Amino acid sequence: MMGQEYTDEDGEIATKMARRAIEEYIDIKLIIKNSYGGKFVEKRGVFTTLTKTSGELRGCIGFPEPIYPLGEAVIKSAIAAAVNDPRFPPVTKDEMDEIIVEVSLLSKPAVLEVKNRKELPSMIEVGRDGLIAERGSYSGLLLPQVAVDEKMDEKSFLNAVCWKAGMEPECWKDHETSIYTFTAEVFGEVEPRGPVFRKILKPGKG
Repeated sequence: MMGQEYTDEDGEIATKMARRAIEEYIDIKLIIKNSYGGKFVEKRGVFTTLTKTSGELRGCIGFPEPIYPLGEAVIKSAIAAAVNDPRFPPVTKDEMDEIIVEVSLLSKPAVLEVKNRKELPSMIEVGRDGLIAERGSYSGLLLPQVAVDEKMDEKSFLNAVCWKAGMEPECWKDHETSIYTFTAEVFGEVEPRGPVFRKILKPGKG
């Protein structure tokens, strides 16, 4: 298990900040400000995921690279997940009663360097790593929990991130495709506006 950079309190602050950011923006178009110091003013990557209580995805947007201070990144990603995810219509105020908020706090992505591309799967650990695939203007990202939730093995996860990037599923075998890994500490509500918990990512091969 990877080392923990964030405390459960950090995760609770980030998750509650994300919900408040969404609700204030939907209600009165207010963009809240980060009022926390420490880790929350250090530049970090963040993703906010919104899920209906029925289990359906309702929005997921974030920043894989540490381009914003953590607090600002949480606020921006939360609002974007709610109103700017092109796959879904904007979340409404009433919907927030049935949406669970989850925040993924990311490490900096690192490129996987390997001469034999067939060795790439052996460099990935399901449950620990998230993936980014890039080639030219194509780019796709999958969070670590996707592989766990979908019971993917390492090759399936690589194929899936290539597909997410808009490329052929086995594009990771091509040296022109860059594959990056990152880790995430994931925190989410038990229920809408409920207690916040740390999500333990347990590998499960399908």
